[in-house]
Order: sequence, then C-alpha cells, then structure tokens
Amino acid sequence: MTSEIRKKVKLKGLTLEELRDYFIGIGEQKFRGEQLFNWMYNHLSTDFDEMLNFPKGLRNKLKDQANLISLIIVDSKVSTETGTKKFVFQTEDGNKIESVVIPEERRNTLCVSTQVGCPLDCKFCATGLMGYTKNLSAGEIFDQYLLAAKDLGKDKLTNIVYMGMGEPLLNFESTVKSLKIFSEEITSGINLKKITVSTAGISPKIIELADLNLKVKIALSLHSCFEDIRSKIMPINKKYPLKENIEAVKYYAKKTGTRITFEYIMLKNLNDRNEDLKALIKLSRAIPSKINVIPFNSLKHMNPSGFSAELEPTPKKEIEAFVQNLRNNDVTVLVRFTQGDDIAAACGQLAIKY
Repeated sequence: MTSEIRKKVKLKGLTLEELRDYFIGIGEQKFRGEQLFNWMYNHLSTDFDEMLNFPKGLRNKLKDQANLISLIIVDSKVSTETGTKKFVFQTEDGNKIESVVIPEERRNTLCVSTQVGCPLDCKFCATGLMGYTKNLSAGEIFDQYLLAAKDLGKDKLTNIVYMGMGEPLLNFESTVKSLKIFSEEITSGINLKKITVSTAGISPKIIELADLNLKVKIALSLHSCFEDIRSKIMPINKKYPLKENIEAVKYYAKKTGTRITFEYIMLKNLNDRNEDLKALIKLSRAIPSKINVIPFNSLKHMNPSGFSAELEPTPKKEIEAFVQNLRNNDVTVLVRFTQGDDIAAACGQLAIKY
C-alpha cells in the first residue's frame, strides 16, 4: 500500500457521530455521515463509486481525501477436518494478523484479533510467544468482519468473539469504538447480543466497560481459581490478581444483566485436580456464569521453550470426568472441542512467524 493512501483520512472505524462530524468538517451535510455509515458497515462497501446516493462530485472528493480499506487478505487456509477457516490479513503498515471462522451446526463464529501479537505472555498461548507489535484500529478490527463476511456470506456469520490475537481491554479505545459501530440501531448485521469480548483479566477496564452500558457479553480467561497457579501460567495475574477480576466480573454481571463466561483450558496436573473442581463449583455458585472447558492445543508450531514447552493437555477421559462432575453439581459447562488444529487455527494457536 502506497504512502499516498496512508496519508488519506481513514474513514473505516469511525463511529456514526464521528462520520457526521467529518462531513460537516468538509463542508457537506451531516446526513451524509449516516449514508456512509450504512455503506461501510451494512453494505460492507469498499468503493466510493458504489455509493450512488452520493453525487458524483462528492464521490470524487471522497476518493481524493479518504480511503475505505484498512486490511487485505494475504492468505487463508481451511481445515480438512472441521471446515474451520483461518485468514491472514495485512495492515497498511505491513503487519499481519490472523482471524478464524469456526463453523458449527447452528452458527458460524468469527474470532477477531485486537492487537498485532500480545504483550501478556500467557504460557499456553502461541500469540504471546510472538510478542507484541501494536494495537489495531477500530477499522482494522471491523475489517476482519467485513472481509470474512464477504468471503463466507454476510448472513452466514452469526457471532463474533474478540478472542483472537491480543488482549482487547489493553486496546480499550479501539475495541469500544468497534463495539459502538455494531451497537448502532442502523447497523443491520451482528448485534451486541451475539458478540463476546474475551479478556485475560484487566479488572479496571472490565468495570469501565460495564459502565458504558453496551451490555456485550464478557468472557474471563480463568484457567485456575488459585492465585499462585494462575500467576504461573498468566503473568498478568501478578498485576491484576484473580480476586480483583472476580469482583470486577461480579460488578459486570450485576450492572449489565449478562452471564459471565469463564474460559478454562485443561492443563495436566495444573488445573485438573479435585481442589480445582471444588473451587470452580464454588465460583460458579457465586456469579451467574457458565464455564467453557477447552482442551489444551499444541504450541509445537512455535517451538516453545521454558514453561510453555512443559505444558501438557489433560487426557480426554479425565476432561470428560471433570466436566461430568461439574454438571453433577449444577454447573453449566460447554466443551469447546478442538477445531482447526491441523492449520494452527485452534484456540491458543494464532500467531504469525516473522
């Protein structure tokens, strides 16, 4: 992408109010902002010439001053086993990110990234092994949806999870702007009820998100109910301890009226013990919640070292027994079966090798 394009105003990612202000700023009527919003976010248009309710002079003016594209697809792979599809996108500054479409019987979920890499270094996650480069803009977050929807079919994408590369709440401004785009009444695609934001646990931002009253669903990467073990596998726990995050998600559930999802990757001899089971049961009774149990997916494609290289998955039979014990205690549990590990697209496997 040329430097000329990069100098143009980036309209993708602007909220409805920002688009209205943009048109007023260039001497046009503010209702043009609603029209452009509709073209970008409902019709998924990337070409000003498609916008026939704009006069030709305005279309030419916009082509000279602005652009509608923030990502391009540079690669994609489809799992022969599950039909999971992984996209590799390139940003205007040459960075690459990955997104995944996960097909299920009654829905198709898009897993979007919010950062290039991730600074958190969770030991079970390939993205952490690649390090952190930058935050994505709201436009770059939305364009993952736009390009995947155009590929799959807009009506076929039913859900979005902010659970790809990066920590959404460390890119709070762009994450919230992208959510506000989906929240507008004139947005006809996926609404907030079908969107989940996953976080490793940035407690102040969980509270801040609750106070915005967007009522998006939230998922906390739990993985252990014990501070010492969680700090070992998730270093961010030392800065934002589990105790703080539990209070934050309690507040979120009460403030928004939504049920919390706890994500739980099963790690052999680390979080699959009887005491872990009891702690999960106790936690689930304290907060309206469900638990997503996730088999640990291999990081071999990243050649991990240190503690990451030592991690092993809990055997399938032991996972089944663990889940049944939870259900016997009236805990709502979903098992997120591995999908796309043959193309390194399963949970925890997203990463770009430079």
